[in-house]
Amino acid sequence: MKILLTGANGYIGMRLLPLLLEQGHQIICSVRDANRLSVNKEMRSKIEVVEIDFLNEPDLNILPKNIDAAYYLIHSMSSSTDDFDEMEALSVKNFNTYLNNTNCKQVIYLGGIVNEGNLSKHLWSRKNVEDILYEGNAKLTVLRAAIIVGSGSASFEIIRDLCEKLPVMVTPRWVKTRCQPIAIRDVLTYLTGVLGNEACYDDSFDIGGPDILSYKEMMLQYSKFREINLSIVTLPFLSPKLSSYWLYFVTSTSYKLALNLVDSMKIEVITKDTRLQEMLNVKPISYVKAIELAFKKIKQNQVVSSWKDSMVSGRFHSDLKKYVEVPDEGCVKDKQKIKLENPEKALENIWSIGGEKGWYYANWLWKIRGYMDKLFGGVGLRRGRTHLNQLYEGDSLDFWRVILADKEEKRLLLFAEMKVPGEAWLEFEIDEHNVLHQTATFRPRGLWGRLYWYSMLPFHYFIFGGMISRIAGK
Repeated sequence: MKILLTGANGYIGMRLLPLLLEQGHQIICSVRDANRLSVNKEMRSKIEVVEIDFLNEPDLNILPKNIDAAYYLIHSMSSSTDDFDEMEALSVKNFNTYLNNTNCKQVIYLGGIVNEGNLSKHLWSRKNVEDILYEGNAKLTVLRAAIIVGSGSASFEIIRDLCEKLPVMVTPRWVKTRCQPIAIRDVLTYLTGVLGNEACYDDSFDIGGPDILSYKEMMLQYSKFREINLSIVTLPFLSPKLSSYWLYFVTSTSYKLALNLVDSMKIEVITKDTRLQEMLNVKPISYVKAIELAFKKIKQNQVVSSWKDSMVSGRFHSDLKKYVEVPDEGCVKDKQKIKLENPEKALENIWSIGGEKGWYYANWLWKIRGYMDKLFGGVGLRRGRTHLNQLYEGDSLDFWRVILADKEEKRLLLFAEMKVPGEAWLEFEIDEHNVLHQTATFRPRGLWGRLYWYSMLPFHYFIFGGMISRIAGK
C-alpha cells in the first residue's frame, strides 16, 4: 500500500515509520521541514518526503493521487495555551482538502479517550478533529488512547522527572484522577493492525492497557520499580495554574504543555470497550512492564524518538532553515581554535556534547544558566538529548536546537532556544588541516543585548576556552 504518514517527525510517527517499511508499504512522509526528518540515509532512500504545513493554504499538486491510506498524527497542544484548538481545526480541514484530491480509502487517527460530557479543552479539540475527519471522503478509523508510556513519551518523561528528582512531593488533587495508561508497543500494534482492515472502517475504538491507575499510583509504582523512596502529600488548594508552574519547573515540559496537561488531568480517561483488543487478539502490556521496556531502550541507547525533539518543546516554531546561515553583520563573536592530535575522538566528543555528558567544562555554570533560563520562562537544560552520540537536524540539545549536523563534513551548528536578548549560535567545525574551530555568535537585540554579551565576556573567556580544550582531549 502507498501510505501518507503525517507527523512523521513526531514521537509516534518516528516509531511507526520503520514498522510500516518492514511490512513492505510505500511511505510518503509529510513534514514541515524535510531537513528535520531524523532518519538515517538507508531509511531515507526507502521513503518519499513531502513538505506540507497543514496550517497553510493547500497546494493540491504536492501529493500523488494514488495514496491508499493515511495516518493523521498531528496536534498543536504544546504550541499554544489559547488557540491550539483553532489551529488543530484548521490543520485537519486542510488535511481533508488534500486527501479528497487523492484516491485515499482510509484515514487512521490517534485521538484521546472521551467518556465525560465536560471535557478539557485538549480532549474537546481531539474529539473535534475526529468529527472533522469524518467529513472527509475516506473511511475513518479512530483510536482513542489515554497517556502513552514509552521511552521518550511526554507522559513517561514527566513521571520520570518527578519521581527521580523529588523524594518528597507536594501534589495537587488531580493526582487522584484515574486513567488507563497504554504501552507504546500496544499503540503501534493497534495502529498497524487497523490498516486496511475494513471491519475498522468508520468506527472509533478505545485502546488502553490492563491497569486503571491514578496518577499518584503511577508515580508510586514507577518509584517502586526504580527502588526510589517516594512520599506524596496531596494539597487540595493548589490551583491549575500553580500546578502548571510546578510541572514546568520540576520537569522538562514547557509551560504551555504543562497548562494543557493539567487541564486534562482533572478528567478520568478510562476505556469503555475492548472490541479492538479482541478483534486484533492483543494482550495489553501492564504499566510496570511498559516502564521496564522503556528503561531497556534507554540503557541500550535505542530511544527512537522523544517528544522533546518536537519544535513545540522550544521557543521557535518557524522554519529553522533560515538560521543555517550564521550572520556576520551586527554580531559579536567568540572564536576559538585548536590543533587536534586525534580528530576522530574530537568529532565523537562534539557529537556527544550536552545531556548527561554535559559541556565538558564548568558544567556547574551551564547548570546555573539553565536554572536562570527556566526561571525566566525558557526551556532550561532539562530536555537533555535523545541519543547519547547521535545528532539529527531539528533535535533538541539542552537549551539549543540542532540546525545542522553533518558528520561527514565535520560540522555541527546549534541555535539557542534559551531566553536571551537576541539570537545566538554555537558552531563546531574541523577543517582539512585537523584544526577545530569553535565559534559562538550573538546577534544582540538593542542596547540590552549588547550589555548582556559584554557582561558575560569574563565567563565566556574560560568557559569556551576550557570547552574546546576538553573536546580536543587536552
